[in-house]
Amino acid sequence: MQKISLHLIDYIIIIGFLVVTLYVGFRFARRQNSLKSFFLAQGRVPAWAIGMSLLATLISSVTFLAYPGTGFTSNWILLVQGLMVPVVLLGTIWFIVPLYRKVIGLSTYEYFEKRFGAFARYYSSLAFVLRQFSSMGTVLFLLASALDYMIGGNTMIMIVIIGLIIIAVNLMGGIEAVIWLDVFQGFMLFATGIICLTVILFSTDGGAPAVWQIAKANGRTGFGPYDADLTRLTFLVMAINGAFYAIQKYGTDQTVVQRYLTAKTDKGAIRASLMGILLTVPVWMLFMFIGTALFAYYQNHSLPEGIRAEQVFPYFIATRLPVGVTGLILSAMISAAICSLSADLNSLAAVGVEDYYKKMRRNRQDSDYLRAGKWTVVISGLIAIGIGALYINAGSEGVLGIVFTLYAIFSGGIVGIFLLGIFSARANRQGITIGIMACILFTAYAFLTSTRIGTGTEKHLLLDFGEYNFKHDKLMLGVYSHLVVIIVGYVASLFFPKPVLDKNLLYSGWREARKNTKFIVQSL
Repeated sequence: MQKISLHLIDYIIIIGFLVVTLYVGFRFARRQNSLKSFFLAQGRVPAWAIGMSLLATLISSVTFLAYPGTGFTSNWILLVQGLMVPVVLLGTIWFIVPLYRKVIGLSTYEYFEKRFGAFARYYSSLAFVLRQFSSMGTVLFLLASALDYMIGGNTMIMIVIIGLIIIAVNLMGGIEAVIWLDVFQGFMLFATGIICLTVILFSTDGGAPAVWQIAKANGRTGFGPYDADLTRLTFLVMAINGAFYAIQKYGTDQTVVQRYLTAKTDKGAIRASLMGILLTVPVWMLFMFIGTALFAYYQNHSLPEGIRAEQVFPYFIATRLPVGVTGLILSAMISAAICSLSADLNSLAAVGVEDYYKKMRRNRQDSDYLRAGKWTVVISGLIAIGIGALYINAGSEGVLGIVFTLYAIFSGGIVGIFLLGIFSARANRQGITIGIMACILFTAYAFLTSTRIGTGTEKHLLLDFGEYNFKHDKLMLGVYSHLVVIIVGYVASLFFPKPVLDKNLLYSGWREARKNTKFIVQSL
């Protein structure tokens, strides 16, 4: 397939952006002299910046490329997961944020240990690590393949270069540099998305009404199918999956919870969370609809043979936008990847130090832990580069579908552990351990009996139990794993003594503290 050549001005803009990115890392380098500075910025970041950072953390090449690719090839069903986020979290973020800020120091999974013991902590942190690496590999691959298609070169070389830049930025500036890069990227994301959609709509004969009519006539609108069939991808499957995704991402994911801890106050952390939630959904919708508009546009314009769905948007950018604007939008695309991956690396390093290194090397100096954190950044970045290389041969399922499937598999019942920990004073360490073991067995069974390998018509299941195979959509695998932990974990807990708990670890404790605070205020 023929490569697209960019103008010199576009190259200058992209290089200039990369230089600014590295400068931000240098700008905050002198402040990274302690573990708390490197991972928490010691409360130096305002709430609005943290909110923009949450937006940028959840927006990456997956949003910039995979969402338009999905909108180009199908309807908006995969957007349902994101739409469930505000529905679920607007009722829960009020107590999740202050709870974490009160009971943990750095790692999200410290809460799991305080509530259910060391095994729950290591299991949940390992599940987080697996999810992050699978996601980071996808982000690197998507960006590198788009740049390779637009400016030539080798995709593997692109992955390595981008990965090394991300490692460098994180090493120098820590979480503070990551957050301020996120702020810049958040503004660029909205601006470039609106520019691109406007250009597509005005370039299509008949404008927005024609785009809508073409998309509707070809099944590119709506969130269906709407039936109750759980064996295939339906609205119900995505809605259920999205509800659990929202709790998992904002209640148990280190990349998000770490942002809560960087705020100066509980109220600031809550405001930042609400801002991030309310901004993220419109961005997801914007880029999904860009894919829909591209489908309508290319009904009357030709595309190169063999072009992948995720490459259609970059192709439009490079061939239909003015010189300079192309470079600006590509810079925003690169920025989305750098910000998301930088946050991932910082969070992985935080988990590596807090959950593992400190356990193996107790009572060391802070400088030793800081050095270990930076080494973890380097190692994690190199692993992500390797996984990105493996994604070069991603299957025909589509990258966004692959991401959601991997997230479901690696979710590992974490939401179940979290919900029992928050809402059930009866759930205990022994019961949860049994629930986790049941979850591992179920996940292995469901994955092995629903995954086919091979080529063409010769594909076969990894494990075939006939009529007892797991037949539901793989996105339901993640949902069921949480339910297994909740049901088995709670029932098993009944056979062991009721635990003696710190009230701060429970939702009921938060409510009691809130009532007492209101009573004191009213008395005054």
